[in-house]
Amino acid sequence: MSTRLALLTAFLWSASAFAAKTLDIYFVDVEGGQATLIVTPKGESVLVDAGWPMPDKRDAQRIAAAARKAGLSKIDYLVVTHYHLDHVGGVEQLAETIPVATFVDHGPNTETGPGADKLTQSYQRAVAKGKHLVVKPGDLLPVKGATIRVVTARGDIVSKGLKGSGANPACNGVAQKKPDPTENARSLGILVEFGKFRFVDLGDLTWNKELELACPENRLGNVDVYLTTHHGMDASGPAAIVHGLRPRVAIMNNGAKKGGSPAAWQVVKGSPGLEDFWQVHFALAGGRENNVAEDHIANLEEKCQGHGLKVSADKNASFSVENERTGTRKAYAKR
Repeated sequence: MSTRLALLTAFLWSASAFAAKTLDIYFVDVEGGQATLIVTPKGESVLVDAGWPMPDKRDAQRIAAAARKAGLSKIDYLVVTHYHLDHVGGVEQLAETIPVATFVDHGPNTETGPGADKLTQSYQRAVAKGKHLVVKPGDLLPVKGATIRVVTARGDIVSKGLKGSGANPACNGVAQKKPDPTENARSLGILVEFGKFRFVDLGDLTWNKELELACPENRLGNVDVYLTTHHGMDASGPAAIVHGLRPRVAIMNNGAKKGGSPAAWQVVKGSPGLEDFWQVHFALAGGRENNVAEDHIANLEEKCQGHGLKVSADKNASFSVENERTGTRKAYAKR
């Protein structure tokens, strides 16, 4: 083979390999909190939340292990959805375990008191070691390889409907709940787009704020993958938003004894167009009838080894879900 032909072959192979790169999303088991690691084909990373603060740095170590599997040596952007222990509590330990370049949040903690103040102080110690970015709905994270848009933050929502938005028939008859004054209702939510593929993560956004986002107009359009809001608790996840989003696949980041409430589970399971439902944990409160099949659950035991789930998506909206516990992978065709 001539040198020119060899170089051309190598170029075409590398170009093909680059084109085949996927957007990867790792759902790290932090046992009822959140740690969702998004890695773009350009190799940039966005981690959404950092789990709990643990004496043995359990969650920080699990996140760092997922980062290593993804070929990362640092976290480019750490998005804090809100200031609760299971989401921001592990940030300082994480920053001690793996470098974090930029911390992203909705601004100062809106809660006060000894517990809230302790969380704020811990978070501020971590932020002092990196860059800090405060965002609002409509803002884009400066990430290469995918579009990551803030859709909710500090109680506000995107002012205009995004691609595919429109009237939402799932709003008919839905009622509001008692107003939520906590940080949950101020969760920073994101919509990730990679070509035609769309993924939404709304943190712990609660019922009434979700209705603002979904009714009477669904401002987000449809998604391919939906991370259940608030770990699948029935304080969140009205049918108006879940059914309005029409996810092809839903993933529940619950713990054995946190989230996965039967009522919320049934809403997701009954979503029109849903092809599959996956869980990070078997929900003890749900019993056999309100949990998915075992091969779609990353952790079956209450005291588990911390297995995760992984989504790999192509630009044409074909994607796969892999269960780390079993090593099995299921593919979903392009739309």
